[in-house]
Amino acid sequence: MKKNKIVARYKDGSILKGQTVDFFPNKSTFHVEPLDGTAVKEMQIEDLKAVFFVKDFEGNREHKKSYTDTVVGGGRKIKITFFDGEEIIGFTLGYSSERQGFIVTPADLKGNNERIYIVKSATKTIEFL
Repeated sequence: MKKNKIVARYKDGSILKGQTVDFFPNKSTFHVEPLDGTAVKEMQIEDLKAVFFVKDFEGNREHKKSYTDTVVGGGRKIKITFFDGEEIIGFTLGYSSERQGFIVTPADLKGNNERIYIVKSATKTIEFL
């Protein structure tokens, strides 16, 4: 199985970078192999704010977010505001108010995030644009 590079952001603001092979949007847990070589961690979705599937672990600190791109076939445009004030604009095919979370493709295709799993309980508002 292909390992996905992820950055898991917890609701408390902490971050864990690593790789996973068993993340599924409809599961309540998954496992991460941390970059620092420590033991594999079982992650509880409800402890998290979001799971960022990234192109690389370094990113580009100079990149200015611009959520103006169009994602062909990406679904409905959506704006997510988290309780910590962060906002993300992207496209989703799988939002349902009944699920614990959903996948968003950011409307910033030049950014480091390929897709983001949004944990619904970490959001203040969700609106379709």
